[in-house]
Amino acid sequence: MMDREEVRRALFGPVMSLPTPFLTNDEIDHDGVRRILDYTIEEGGSKTIIMTYGDSLYTLLSEDEIAELTQVVVQHVAGRAMVVASDNFGSTRQTIQFARYARGLGADMLMVRPPDWAASCTVDTIVEHFATIAAEGIPLMMVTNFFETRPLSFSLEVLKRLCEEIDGIYAVKDDVLGEFARRLSLLVYERWAVLTSGTKREVLNAVPYGCDGYMSNFILFKPLVAHEFHRAIRENNPTAVQTFINEYDVPFWDFITRCEGGADAAVHGILELNGLAKRWRRKPYYSLNDKHLEKLADFFKIKGWL
Repeated sequence: MMDREEVRRALFGPVMSLPTPFLTNDEIDHDGVRRILDYTIEEGGSKTIIMTYGDSLYTLLSEDEIAELTQVVVQHVAGRAMVVASDNFGSTRQTIQFARYARGLGADMLMVRPPDWAASCTVDTIVEHFATIAAEGIPLMMVTNFFETRPLSFSLEVLKRLCEEIDGIYAVKDDVLGEFARRLSLLVYERWAVLTSGTKREVLNAVPYGCDGYMSNFILFKPLVAHEFHRAIRENNPTAVQTFINEYDVPFWDFITRCEGGADAAVHGILELNGLAKRWRRKPYYSLNDKHLEKLADFFKIKGWL
């Protein structure tokens, strides 16, 4: 089992969050998954592979498919990077079962996000949820998006108790961002590795308060940008940081968020443009048609990203 410093080192810099690719017959493209893993580890330099409810499209997968996908990832990575498996927002009992499964496969860490529909959890039940799962012996990464509808005071109380009372949490991935991210890092950074998602602008917001790494889409097609941006922040080079944000971050996100089907449809189009997998997603999600893919390709060619 990895120790805390090993986890922090594995999450330092840009890391890859797996976008699950599909074939035209709606089956998961496991060969495409393997190509994505090879590219992001060998070419992209990602020290960690993360499976997430969002990017990995758990919204479109059955429990059996999530289990199979996790197995494919762990087996193909084969120790070349840290693998973070992810639960499916399940009950405590369901998550315990998946924690045992992921640990048995050899996953290094499990991302846990408790269900909290209609504010159904309390501080005590959330703490109990994490404590019970941590007892299964696999290091945990908590993800913060279930705090989005909660008051900041509630979120900070949960985080303080988790950090103080549960030894098995090693890291946190933040999806809430902004002021929450700053307060989160100030509270937990000495104990947990901190990973942020979102834009490079959000990374810039988080690093001064304690942030080790971030999830990067650029690692799927132009990884040097992801690594050089992170280095510029660490070296406190404001001119280089501004250049990366202005020339890469802003135009990238402005373009892909306006794509038909949203940013994830564009990310799957990027997989096809880079020869890693096809653009397809399961319906009812939209997949880029030929015209929209050509428009994406033209934008990338103009920017010199292909």
